[in-house]
This record gives sequence, C-alpha cells and structure tokens, in this order.
Amino acid sequence: MALYVQKFGGTSVGSVERIKAVAEKVKGFRDRGHQVVVVVSAMSGETNRLTDMAQALNEDPAPREMDMLLSTGEQVTISLLAMALQQIGVPATSHTGAQVGIHTDSAYTKARIQRIETDDLKADLEAGQVVVVAGFQGVDEDGNITTLGRGGSDTTGVALAAALGADECQIYTDVDGVYTTDPRVCTKARRLTSITVEEMLELASLGSKVLQIRAVEFAGKYNVPLRVLSSFEDGPGTLIIAEADQDEDTMEEPLISGIAFTKNEAKLTLLNTPDVPGVASRILGPIADANIEVDMIVQNVAPAGDYTDFTFTVAKGDYKATKKLLEETVIPDLGGGDLRGDDNIAKVSLVGVGMRSHAGVASKMFRVLADENINIRMVSTSEIKISVVIDEKHMELAVNALHTAFGLDKSDIESE
Repeated sequence: MALYVQKFGGTSVGSVERIKAVAEKVKGFRDRGHQVVVVVSAMSGETNRLTDMAQALNEDPAPREMDMLLSTGEQVTISLLAMALQQIGVPATSHTGAQVGIHTDSAYTKARIQRIETDDLKADLEAGQVVVVAGFQGVDEDGNITTLGRGGSDTTGVALAAALGADECQIYTDVDGVYTTDPRVCTKARRLTSITVEEMLELASLGSKVLQIRAVEFAGKYNVPLRVLSSFEDGPGTLIIAEADQDEDTMEEPLISGIAFTKNEAKLTLLNTPDVPGVASRILGPIADANIEVDMIVQNVAPAGDYTDFTFTVAKGDYKATKKLLEETVIPDLGGGDLRGDDNIAKVSLVGVGMRSHAGVASKMFRVLADENINIRMVSTSEIKISVVIDEKHMELAVNALHTAFGLDKSDIESE
C-alpha cells in the first residue's frame, strides 16, 4: 500500500463531468489498496470570475478580503468532488486549508506555508477515507484565511506530500508530462520519462509553464518524488527526481534535457555611460526600487575606457515603465547617455545537467544559430543552463534547429 497525494488543476475539475472523471481516477487508486489525498484547484474560470466581481465593486480591494473571496473557489470544488466520490462508493471527506491545518504567515494573496498539522488528516486516512483538500489556501496565526498566490495549489500538494511522507505527489494537468520543449512550437518534441529537480527549476524559471517554481522548490527541499500526469489520458507521465537518484550512466551522457523559451522579454541599453565604480548600482537601484525585476545583464567597456554600454532585460510588461524611469531619473543622474530599447526579442535556453561534465555545449549552440543566420544579442550561462537573446522573429526557427542539433528529436531520449 502506498500513499499518494494527487493534485488536480482547474481544467481537470472544470465541469461536473470532469469532476466525475477525477472521482473515477481516484477510485482506481483506492481500489488497488492505496491511500489517497486529493488537492484541487477552483474550477477553471472561477478565480477570474470572482476577481472581476471584486474589482467591479472596488478597484483596489483589500488583500484580506480578496483572500476570503478567492478561497471559496476551492471550497466549491472539494465538496463537489467528495460528493462524486461518495456517489461511487468511496468514503471521502473534504477539508479547507484551515481545517486540514495548513498554517501560513499573514502575507495576504502571497502567503508562505509555515507548518502543517497532520494528525486529523492521518486519522481520516487510517479510517479508510479519501481526503479532499482545498489547494491554494491556509490560515494565519490569527485565524485569517490566506491564499498562497500563483501556483498555490501545486505548492499545497507538494507540501502535504512532504508533511505526510507520501510515496509520490502526482500533479494532474492538461499535458501528459514534461516535454523537451513546447510541442506547439516544435512538433518533434518528446515527453521525458524523468528530469531532475534542478533542471525542472531552470525550465520553469525560463518559461516552461508545466509546473510552478514554488512547488518544484518545495519538492527539492523535502525530497518529494513529483510526477506530472495527464488528467485526460493514462500514461506514466514525467517523474521529477533529485539529481542523486539519476542513473550514473545517464549522468555521464552529454545531453540537454530541454529547451525553454519566452517572448516576455525586452532589452534596454544605456550607451556612453561613465565607466566608474558604482554605475551599475546607479542604473539598477531605481529600477529595483520600482519593483521591476531585471533578468540578464551585460556591461561592455568602450575602447577609450572612459565610457561603457550597459544592457539588461526586463519583462515585456515592464518595458515602458523602465524606459521612462531611465529617461527621467537615471540618465539625468549619470549626466547623460543615449538609450536604446527593443521589445521584439526572445530568450531561448538550453537546460541539462550534462553541461557540468561536458564542454562544447555553448560553442555548438552558437554554431547552430549561426548556420541559421540567427544573430545572438546577449548570452547568459550557469552550470546547467545557457540562454541567448535573439530577435523574436527567429525564435521558432532557433528552437527547432537546436532541438534537432542536440538529439532531442529522437524517440529514444535517455536524458529521461
């Protein structure tokens, strides 16, 4: 007998028919003798509906009241799923985040889990119940309902799996696993059998939307086996594991596990800025104060050595605000400089633990892009990642060319 924590997202429980299908899937696990805790999101579209109503009444609603409102979406789903399970002969009980003992801090709309009390939950499991838990929510020390922010239900699932010592946390979604890249962009993309936590974190941070970063971080921190599966078809999915659990022969292969990409990038360059100590702080400090996150940074020294060109990227949604801030605040503070901007760029990234032990990945990437006449505008690297900024119009060509060049088109992928 194993203990599984299964999380179903909004699409998976988006209608009565789909809730019935989830109930049948859960029943199959229980019929095989397993204990099951189910974490669910609000039905697809429900959170947006509630948010729209709130903003129709108040353009800037209090965060505490938003948490009180949005938490009701999951409460609807847990009760409906418990009813569906009971209808097919499966004993089930539903719990809100507060009832199951998920305690958080008091940062409304983006709370962090501090501890989970599992005594009642374990008692229900021992009594033969399937426990259905509302994802995305908890309670602070003053008894106020809190929500965990984007990806909160995934985080709830992994946190419960960690607290219970579950054999596996299964994330059911509308895709059947983690792919080498987005199949909508590269038709030769293949599902990975497994991937390391570190690789998944990189892919998630670089644009892959299969899993939320917080949930993967939680799984890595508490060594929770995490599997991504489809809600709508059977299959093995993709297992996300600690690097230490990988097969040693696999670790020695010079493989890239996946290619991530995003168009949500904009590039700004300050030309002819003084090449003096502290200039980077004077440029980026006001941007940080405006809560704008900077991604890639490149600083060049001009031939004369007196001036530098400073280039960085931000999210495309922050482009106009950043440009205005540079023009009105930073450039006057620096005593001048020319500003160039481009919001028609894309970032393409290779990710793989094989980079640690194999040289030449970067040079091969650059050669492949050169062969396709794709100009690289910026480069950023880490131990297991290489990212390049290119013109947005070349993004799909770059992804497909790199996918083929690094052997990811093969059906017998073994980075898995």
